[in-house]
Amino acid sequence: MDSHKFLLFFSFSLSLFFSPSSSNCGEIEETLPPVTLEIQNKYAVVDNGFVQVSITIPEGFVAGIQYSGIPNLLEVLNDESDRGYWDLVWSNEATTRKKGNFDRMEGTSFKVVVHNEEEIQLSFSRTWNSSSLVPLNIDKRFVVNRGSSGFYTYAIYEHLKEWPPFNLHNTRAAFKLRKDKFNYMAISEKRQRYMPLPDDRLEGRGEVLAYPEAVLLLNPIEPQFKGEVDDKYQYACESINNSVHGWISNDISAVGFWLITPSFEFRSGGPLKQFLTSHVGPTCLSVFHSTHYVGAEMTMEFGANEAWKKVYGPVFIYLNSDLDAALLWEDAKRQVVKEVESWPYHFIASQDFPPSDQRGILYGRLLVLDRHISNDKIFAKGAHIGLAAPGDVGSWQTESKAYQFWTRTDEEGNFNITNIRPASYDLYAWVPGFIGDYKYHTVLHISPGTNFCIGDVVYEPPRNGTTLWEIGIPNRTAAEFYVPDPNPLYINKLYLNHTERFRQYGLWERYSELYPYGDLNFTVGNSDYTQDWFFAQVPRKNSNNNSRYEGTTWQIKFKLDTVDKSGIYTLRLALATANVADLEVRINDGNSNSSLVLATGNFGKDNTIARHGIHGIYRLLNVEIEGDKLVSRINNTIFLTQANNASPFQGLMYDYIRLEAPPIST
Repeated sequence: MDSHKFLLFFSFSLSLFFSPSSSNCGEIEETLPPVTLEIQNKYAVVDNGFVQVSITIPEGFVAGIQYSGIPNLLEVLNDESDRGYWDLVWSNEATTRKKGNFDRMEGTSFKVVVHNEEEIQLSFSRTWNSSSLVPLNIDKRFVVNRGSSGFYTYAIYEHLKEWPPFNLHNTRAAFKLRKDKFNYMAISEKRQRYMPLPDDRLEGRGEVLAYPEAVLLLNPIEPQFKGEVDDKYQYACESINNSVHGWISNDISAVGFWLITPSFEFRSGGPLKQFLTSHVGPTCLSVFHSTHYVGAEMTMEFGANEAWKKVYGPVFIYLNSDLDAALLWEDAKRQVVKEVESWPYHFIASQDFPPSDQRGILYGRLLVLDRHISNDKIFAKGAHIGLAAPGDVGSWQTESKAYQFWTRTDEEGNFNITNIRPASYDLYAWVPGFIGDYKYHTVLHISPGTNFCIGDVVYEPPRNGTTLWEIGIPNRTAAEFYVPDPNPLYINKLYLNHTERFRQYGLWERYSELYPYGDLNFTVGNSDYTQDWFFAQVPRKNSNNNSRYEGTTWQIKFKLDTVDKSGIYTLRLALATANVADLEVRINDGNSNSSLVLATGNFGKDNTIARHGIHGIYRLLNVEIEGDKLVSRINNTIFLTQANNASPFQGLMYDYIRLEAPPIST
């Protein structure tokens, strides 16, 4: 199939995502062969007639995946420990490496947990023994079921109360596929493409740009990739949308390798947390916990006398094949539906993974009350609502040790949260079109088999007075603002004329080109935020020295017909992200300390700007402005100064800005 036709086949509508499956892949019939286990000197080999998986004993590395006549889908040029594996990054007081200690989680004990004709479940575990390893008990599991076109993997981490403190930064499962076969990557409906080879990133073929992950392809093996930027962060994805991704081999017969995540209850940071997916390698990742797009606030810090246990996964490694490669993505999406419907899996042989009858359900209705919009409560349609560990309002964004359970409300604000693990939770929510975060006033205790109706819950978003003017849309991203075209020298062809054009490399430099001598000025009533508000407030290159940067000051000009000199106006600054930023807000004088109404100091470590995101952690800053600082009938000016300038990646993105009138006395 030529590449043009192949790409066209992949341009299906997103509405097909939950279309009924017509595939027989994964269906179990009595005539299917049983699952078998062969223990060799070094390997446990599991075979169900569809797929054969070879795992090293006792380490638990996936050394081989045989499928559809291909002896091994994994990269045979790599060491067996570098094909299919789990890993983590951790630190303690003795750690000197900047990024922590890397641990590939080699098992030291092997056990057959389940062995019958319907299922083989294997355990590769390691018990902490006061060595230099991370103070965790780790149990990696692999499951192969009868008639299943793939296999499952999950792991149980445990830290006992008497063990030493440590920090856990990242953990994941990784699969590295054969570069001579897998060349087409699919992340979502509109994020699919043929990919360069890993060799194209090597010195002599590629040039490292501002950081090691970003490489300009100067002399790639396949000329079609010349002049493109390859960067794994360009393929990051929000957890809520990260249910399936993978690779297709179009060598002789088409084969698909897919990583399916039927639930994100075990991932850190809630539904909007962004994770790496697939990237040049060809590499396929299932990331369970990371600090990406959040920073140190997401690090899991375990203190002295802190007991903890968590099950990561299971995730499903799904394999499919067809004479027509274009059908594989559609089949993988149908398989996602089947896996979601089967969650929580009944075949997991661990008391730490409760089955469906030991989980709970919470349902109710979310309403919004904003009397400056309506005196009546309105339906919170399309709201994100979920359960997470008890904490402050919005704390779910950086919560990582426990489980989270989220859903979306319907047109009338109804919600139904299912398959909840027994524990104590706070109920959190946020509503598109409204600023701020909601938290229910009482901790909820979910016990096994709970089926609880909470009734109507009401969110009253922050509001002091009527809206005088607003910029943007309160949706927790900067996507609606002006995202420039990339520098033609640094493009990724996938994102040309794309809805996610913000993923292009080097867009932070475009600000200096658009505003070489002065900063952004926005006039309320005349300017258009989709064209006149740059998506990120970043430092500008010094006009006399391009290797140096300087802080930027944006201006918002607006007129008020009348001013209540004795009243208090409220400026709402909803931020989509911040990275080592220092925001100062002044009124009608950009230099005077007397006009300063907000000084944040350094805050944020999201690193969203460098990693091609459009949001990180949501923050809401509320600024009180005394009426005597404002004037009527002529322009007022709000000065937004981002003062830090040591790096082009220091800065912030705004989600939404609103000025409110003083409250009306009653």
